[in-house]
Amino acid sequence: MKSRSTVLILAVLVLLGGSLGYVLHARQRGGGPQLVAAEASFTLEEPGLYYRDTASGRVARSPGGVANGPSCARFYAAGERALCLRALPGTPARTEAVVYDRRFTELRKVTVPGIPNRARVSPSGQVLSWTTFAVGDSYAAGRFSTRTSVLDLRTGYLIKSVEEIPLTIGDTRYHAADINYWGVNFAADDNRFYATVSTGGRTHLVEGDLKAWSARTLRENVECPSLSPDGTRIAFKKKVSADPVAPWRLYVLDLADLHEHPLAETRSVDDQAAWLDDSTLAYALPAHGGSKATDVWSTPADGSGTPSLVLPGASSPVIVPPTSPVSH
Repeated sequence: MKSRSTVLILAVLVLLGGSLGYVLHARQRGGGPQLVAAEASFTLEEPGLYYRDTASGRVARSPGGVANGPSCARFYAAGERALCLRALPGTPARTEAVVYDRRFTELRKVTVPGIPNRARVSPSGQVLSWTTFAVGDSYAAGRFSTRTSVLDLRTGYLIKSVEEIPLTIGDTRYHAADINYWGVNFAADDNRFYATVSTGGRTHLVEGDLKAWSARTLRENVECPSLSPDGTRIAFKKKVSADPVAPWRLYVLDLADLHEHPLAETRSVDDQAAWLDDSTLAYALPAHGGSKATDVWSTPADGSGTPSLVLPGASSPVIVPPTSPVSH
């Protein structure tokens, strides 16, 4: 049993990337990352690029670079709200999803099974979603699966798992035991969303409707979608290689005609890219030197130019603009 657990942990490390390696490394030592609250002086009132500092595990802001925010494994902010995912100590793996206002006053806390992976907030700040990686599903044959939740702050209603949403692939209502969703990203209307669904060994981009409680696939081979601020394009990672070490490349998809183009970043990116504005994307890549740290890079969304290092030792980038509400 011990050797099987070790194999599983190594598999998750390869597939999930460096930020989760920090969480799993702490578990193997019998502890967990220290959970720290934001200092009173740290708020979302100052514009800038907010991110997770990988050395401390706390949220920081650039310019400034002082990590005085809460400790998070994943972080995101939009509208008047921020979302922090924390890995709780102990076994089995559990994630604490914490919702904050702009002054980092805690508004809601939800504990779910699994390891933190993706976090997103709708542009208004009223609808939030997070994804965790879990183990133990019978169809998974010892591999991890996902759990994606949606929280509507307008009603307080929590959808524990969007796996239950009726799914249409092509023109056919689809049923399967191995359906997994991750990387939910919301449109400005707080109703339409985009996400990845995996089933039958394939991944699909889905467009969902919360009010109608339905989802339909748009195309295959799309993971971790990120909707542009103007709502016209999706940034995503596309599987371009069978190499397990470097399987993906960043692409942008035009929703009007479903035409896609690769970005100038040729390294394999295992992240849900964030739009810094309508023309620039940011994402995390493993830092050099074999550490579990990551750096934040940026590249133009039109495929031109060259990637640029934005923040060393960082992940979970999100822009907070000068005026409220926070938008992204």
